[in-house]
Amino acid sequence: MSGEIEDKPQPLIEHLMELRTRLIWSIGAFFVAFIVCFIFAKHLFNVLVYPYKWAVVWAKLDVSKAQLIYTAPQEFFFTQVKVAMFGGLVIAFPIIAAQIYKFVAPGLYKNERAAFLPFLIASPILFLMGASLVYFFFTPMVMWFFLTMQQAPGEGDVAISLLPKVSEYLSLIMTLVFSFGLVFQLPVITTLLARVGLLSSDWLAEKRKFAIVLAFIVAAVLTPPDPMSQIGLALPTILLYEISIYAARLVERQRAREAVEEAEGTTDVAKTDNV
Repeated sequence: MSGEIEDKPQPLIEHLMELRTRLIWSIGAFFVAFIVCFIFAKHLFNVLVYPYKWAVVWAKLDVSKAQLIYTAPQEFFFTQVKVAMFGGLVIAFPIIAAQIYKFVAPGLYKNERAAFLPFLIASPILFLMGASLVYFFFTPMVMWFFLTMQQAPGEGDVAISLLPKVSEYLSLIMTLVFSFGLVFQLPVITTLLARVGLLSSDWLAEKRKFAIVLAFIVAAVLTPPDPMSQIGLALPTILLYEISIYAARLVERQRAREAVEEAEGTTDVAKTDNV
């Protein structure tokens, strides 16, 4: 039968051995990627600094005078460690996701595997879309907002300049990347829940007003305390919620077609048996 699991049942010890193998591959991939990223940590951090340079240009300031500082001897070292961990996780994620799928797949039916695999591909793509939005638009916009608050020296006024710390800048951009990356998973999560029957498009549409309020609350928690980044995260979240409703409707239509086809197949088998 097409719905039966192909793999034979295995004892618990074999499942634990399989889990150990998948963990070794995942940790090994992350460790190798971490070492490579740590070697090039300064170059990677310079890449992350580009949004700050763009913000300096937007603020019509001298790019040659833009700088980041660190105030503790060990601060930049640990910043490079965080950069290496961040880059290592991004690079090793496809391998880690593949190991998770290989561990889970033997316990799934054929139709469940076919349904799960597209989401496994869509998830990193959506995460990269959110990260790209942060890198090319929202981080420069947030930094531009902060740079415009500087005060030039004048009569009776002292100069107030922004000198970002390397650790705080990295924390800002990583927070934004993870926040937007997780929010962009909303269509994947809702579609999976709709496919297993835990959510419906009608229910999502009814809760739209609560979702809008929740989007602004989550944006206020996940982003820095400035209105630009909070609104910048809330609006895409609301748009993704609408996309989730549409995706849930598509899944419901597909489930209805599959139910009709299965019913027709059962009827045809019954007629054959009667003959």
